[in-house]
Amino acid sequence: MSQKQMKEAFVSNLNGTSVLEVTQGLCFPAWCILCRGLLIILSQHLCSFSHTWSTRFFLDFVVLIVPLVITLTILSSFILLESLTVIACVVWLLYQIYQRRTCYAKVPIQKVFANFLKLSLESEYNPAITNYRVIISVFTAIAILAVDFPLFPRRFAKTELYGTGAMDFGVGGFIFGAAMVCPEGRRKYIEGSRFNYLRRSLYSVWPLVFLGMGRLVVIKSIGYQEHLTEYGVHWNFFFTIIVVRLITSLLLIMFPLNKSWIVAVSIIVVYQLALDFTPLKRIILNGTDGSGTRVGLLNANREGIISTLGYVTIHMAGVQTGLCVLKNRVYIRDWIKVTCWVFSAAVSIFISLSIVQVNIEAVSRRMANLAFCLWVVASSLMLLSCLLLSDIILSFAKFLIKGALVPCSWKIIQFPTTNKKHSESLVLEAEQKKPSLCLIKALNRNQLFFFLMSNITTGLINLMMDTLHTGVLWTLVVLGIYMFMNCLLVYVLDLQGKTIKFW
Repeated sequence: MSQKQMKEAFVSNLNGTSVLEVTQGLCFPAWCILCRGLLIILSQHLCSFSHTWSTRFFLDFVVLIVPLVITLTILSSFILLESLTVIACVVWLLYQIYQRRTCYAKVPIQKVFANFLKLSLESEYNPAITNYRVIISVFTAIAILAVDFPLFPRRFAKTELYGTGAMDFGVGGFIFGAAMVCPEGRRKYIEGSRFNYLRRSLYSVWPLVFLGMGRLVVIKSIGYQEHLTEYGVHWNFFFTIIVVRLITSLLLIMFPLNKSWIVAVSIIVVYQLALDFTPLKRIILNGTDGSGTRVGLLNANREGIISTLGYVTIHMAGVQTGLCVLKNRVYIRDWIKVTCWVFSAAVSIFISLSIVQVNIEAVSRRMANLAFCLWVVASSLMLLSCLLLSDIILSFAKFLIKGALVPCSWKIIQFPTTNKKHSESLVLEAEQKKPSLCLIKALNRNQLFFFLMSNITTGLINLMMDTLHTGVLWTLVVLGIYMFMNCLLVYVLDLQGKTIKFW
């Protein structure tokens, strides 16, 4: 068996893990982000926290990136324990901040909370959505390389037919995150001429056509290993994004934005009925002739082409979520209500998922069926609710410490006080000083470039070394250097104010 065949077999015929374990691992970075924010606040209060770019980068890399690398490798069996440990650190940091508070220092805790609920925030920027998209990017970057090493748990890799591997969430989570910040989700240029809107949508996908074709040519030219049942012979992630974007643009022209969830439900129900009562499922699994043929465009790429309907559903659900979460809100109590709503929606969809898996069909990334869409949407909402909760807790910590600044977090624009001069003194520094650079901001700014660099370096590493027979220590070293260099690159670009775009 050739090296290429061995690597393809290494990531094939896998069955995944439990929904609970994936959810725990997915929400873990939210607590790391909160811990990082509280650590910055406490450091600013106790000492003159260094604002040098190298110190900021080191802190973010150690607190945000390293834990996720460890979680996906050597500590993969202790995700719950890791989460509880980080949450314990959060509680301790929050207690220390409360004990050293400079605002309402002699006010009872009930009064402090009452004043906090009256707090006003800058609502134009939503850090939870930014953090969501960055988490998905970092998770994907680590997983696409780590999966080729024995240290990466096979249960986290993509499943063959049914199951919930951690990597199965990647594409769906990316599409959901992109949908939340798409022009429709932000209520931009949906009004006016439908022709102009459609023209702009068509223009926006041409870079993805270039990237999709480029990836296809490179992969076929160098004979790089592929998981054939993931998308097919020629299809890839970029082509799925293109088709999803074009179909959803047409749907959003025909239907009101606030009815996106109805469109999503209608599409996935009809698709699941087609899987159950027509030959569609047989075509996906075994081709048009039932023998697994890959002859012809449809047979060669049947998984990628047909599963697009499921991803269209996820995109429409993401648009509906974006419309809700990005709605202009001022008071912190309103954001608490939103967090409760998102969490309740996630729990409800998880319950629906358990019913569907028992009575209809299990989760299948290969088909992107009803259960898969429910799983992706529920997991995305659960992560988003954790991030919203983290932002609220972080806002409370900033509320306690005068002039506290945390990059990529809500800005406090009004303190609940009757003394106007006192109120102005509390927010003066936070309003006038710009947030320091941070890795989250850098990754969000050049997200596509980071994804491309991760793919390129993953390919180079696979070509240069035998990943299948690499020990634990060397695997961690390679993953650490790989993530460090890619993160440092986008960080330096952000430091210089550069966004890498070729369109």
